[in-house]
Amino acid sequence: MNSWERFRAFARRERIDRPLRYAQFTPDLAERLAQRIGTGDFEAYFEMDLPVYVWPAEPNGFVRPDFTGYFSDVRPGEMDWIDEIGVGRRRGSLYHFTERVSPLRNAERLADLEEFPVVDYEGWDGSRMAAEVDAVHRRGRIAGGNVGHIYEYSWQVRGYEEFLSDMLVRPEWCDVLLDKFMRRAMNLARACARAGVDSLHCGDDVANQRTLMFRVELWRRFMKPRWAQIWAAARAIKPDIQILYHSDGNVETIINELREIGMTILNPLQPECMDLDRLAGRYRGRLLFDGSIGTQTVFPFGTPDGIRRCVAERMRQFGQDIRLAPTHVLEPEVPMENIFAFFAAVDAMRLRRDWSA
Repeated sequence: MNSWERFRAFARRERIDRPLRYAQFTPDLAERLAQRIGTGDFEAYFEMDLPVYVWPAEPNGFVRPDFTGYFSDVRPGEMDWIDEIGVGRRRGSLYHFTERVSPLRNAERLADLEEFPVVDYEGWDGSRMAAEVDAVHRRGRIAGGNVGHIYEYSWQVRGYEEFLSDMLVRPEWCDVLLDKFMRRAMNLARACARAGVDSLHCGDDVANQRTLMFRVELWRRFMKPRWAQIWAAARAIKPDIQILYHSDGNVETIINELREIGMTILNPLQPECMDLDRLAGRYRGRLLFDGSIGTQTVFPFGTPDGIRRCVAERMRQFGQDIRLAPTHVLEPEVPMENIFAFFAAVDAMRLRRDWSA
């Protein structure tokens, strides 16, 4: 089976030849791994089941917003670049982390948020996206759309502490930013659904290792109804589109509500902070999963034998309902032998007849 055939069978809960799998690497590890295997095309070398993303094209004459005025008080050297949503970035103390400078950190009026420019993809050209999806499928690959975040973009623009405070004392300020990024996500979701993508990737990091970052009532007030609208808009066009929702941390509190509003695949299932046996008992057969091989434990600090045991354990817990992967990008301290052991362990499932039971 190719990746597209495998993913379609995965989504329909039909038998597949082996579990779906993938991994992603930080730059330092990727460079060393490429030297080791003689290629940087990891997706082909390891036969990963990853989507190829498609995007609408910029309309003629499009000019991106100029965000520099929001950083007039930032001294030279305190910021290295401004990202696509207008957030200032500076290189952090470690190789691939960056710090953020929020453009609305000093906002004093609701109008400051209302006037903040967000590229919402309204009127962008999606005419070539369906042909691009067809081309991806002809190559045996999964076609994906990525609508990004709503909560994460909002707090990045406003400032983390500022946004959390706004949720309690100035909720209308949160609504303004969340609505801007909801429109952005909805326009992308509709374009991707019209093009016929297989899966829509989205999410917000709303949890820590123990529970949600804030009271569940706040999630229900601010995030849940907006994701419901975005996913419903995509499903109105392509009813069988798979909705993958990502949040690091322990999101067990909201899993059932996410499923009720349209999520079909949950990522990443961190074993360090969630009871995977309990989740499997509750949701196997009702939800698909993605990830689950710990990047805080077994990948960096385990052994190849430990990796193999972990893969076998996930198959016992979730059977064919999971796409196996690290729970996050693999960091430089991960031994390469553990990477090879992971893909070999999944390959070995081809020889077993009981793994998908």
